Amino acid sequence: MPATLFPCPYLGEAVELSEERERHIAERHPDFLPTYRGLISISLADPDQVRTSSRMVNAKMLSRWDGNLRGGNMW
Repeated sequence: MPATLFPCPYLGEAVELSEERERHIAERHPDFLPTYRGLISISLADPDQVRTSSRMVNAKMLSRWDGNLRGGNMW
């Protein structure tokens, strides 16, 4: 399975969802993929929140609130 690219206007470039990261999401959050795959694109296109990762200083975490996801949650 090849990596997936998502446009991200906030960063001004495409964001890659690698095979390894997709496996990680599928293993740790089995209810998320593939059902909510489109939420990744929406979050990258129009995030509600942008944070710096506490584990990797060069990484950004873009998230968005959805009142319908698991009774209301960030994704």
